[in-house]
Amino acid sequence: MKTFDLNTKKIAVNILTVAGLLLLLFLILSFTNESTEEKSEPAVAANQAMPVEVATPVFGNITEWDEYTGRFEASDRVDVRARVNGFLDRVNFTDGQHVKKGEVLFTLDDRPFKIALSQATAEYNQAQASLKTAQDNYNRVESLRESGALSIEEYDRRKQALAFAQASVALSQSHVDKARLDLQFTKVIAPISGLVSRHMVNEGNLIDGGTSNATLLTTIVATSPIYFYFTGSESDYLRYVRLARSGERGSMRTDTLPVFIKLQDEADFLHEAKIDFVDNEIDNSTGTIESRAILENKDQLLEPGMFGKARLMGSAEHDALMISDDVIGTNQSLRFVYVLGKDNTVEVKNITLGPLHTNGLRIIRDGLTKDDKLIVNNIQKIQPGMTIAPVESSFTEEASSEE
Repeated sequence: MKTFDLNTKKIAVNILTVAGLLLLLFLILSFTNESTEEKSEPAVAANQAMPVEVATPVFGNITEWDEYTGRFEASDRVDVRARVNGFLDRVNFTDGQHVKKGEVLFTLDDRPFKIALSQATAEYNQAQASLKTAQDNYNRVESLRESGALSIEEYDRRKQALAFAQASVALSQSHVDKARLDLQFTKVIAPISGLVSRHMVNEGNLIDGGTSNATLLTTIVATSPIYFYFTGSESDYLRYVRLARSGERGSMRTDTLPVFIKLQDEADFLHEAKIDFVDNEIDNSTGTIESRAILENKDQLLEPGMFGKARLMGSAEHDALMISDDVIGTNQSLRFVYVLGKDNTVEVKNITLGPLHTNGLRIIRDGLTKDDKLIVNNIQKIQPGMTIAPVESSFTEEASSEE
């Protein structure tokens, strides 16, 4: 019995010893894990910072350009109409071809006009014969008047007959001239050189001519050179006038300022023109003033009625900051950008926008300095106060923001 009790006590002591050792080991491990977690927290936080590209604004000396939408119009346009009535006998051109000034486009039946000319000529010859008789009768009595062998009444009668005969000749001559002119008008010629439209009337039709309601036969437009019309606001016009008076820009009315135009399918302003006209008043209904540029069109690329966009100098040279439109955010009426702040945190700056420059970057009027570092990608994934990992970039490189 004593032996049994002794063994039991030894077993109990061994169990307590093992339990103590396990408790001590657990405490040591817990302390070690806590220390390791505390040391790894900064590294984990650092690994979780989002990498973003940052770039400073482009700074340079520039000239600003204003853009306007306008429409091309022909430098000359004519509605072709006949100047006499008659039957259309022949169409002498192909629809859409280029015609030269003086070419015969339409021919009317000229037989009635030839008859009218012959009749007028005959009447003129009769008047000439009557004039010859009146002149001879007058010459006979001219010498008798001084001798008193002829009455004054007879002398006056023959003198008046001569004057009437002379007037009849003049009237007959005018009839001949009109008949000859009407005969010429049976050939409808091109008054200008240019592109002709289609013929509006077919051969064999009776047409009206010589009045404001005369039948429209076709149209001709001159497209080389060609005009480009556009309108600007009153404020733009005042700005241009003040720049011209200060010597920073030429006058739109007196100087042939350059204008650069691009078409709807073009990315750049490839066509150079010159301003040659500015209207003489502001339109009361729109508050705008019309201007016109003229440009060569030797290759006939430009057609009347086409739309285009014009760019002309809008300021003197000055220093400016420029950034890409992709990095600009909108908050109702405000425009803002994300910039790199202290300790690599995200900050917001409100900015005032200017126009697009020729390099495709947006001019910034206010709100930025040339040393600010703007966030240029991952814009939709960041927020003010967030810690980021900046990567240097540039606005001159192609970098698009992630939506």
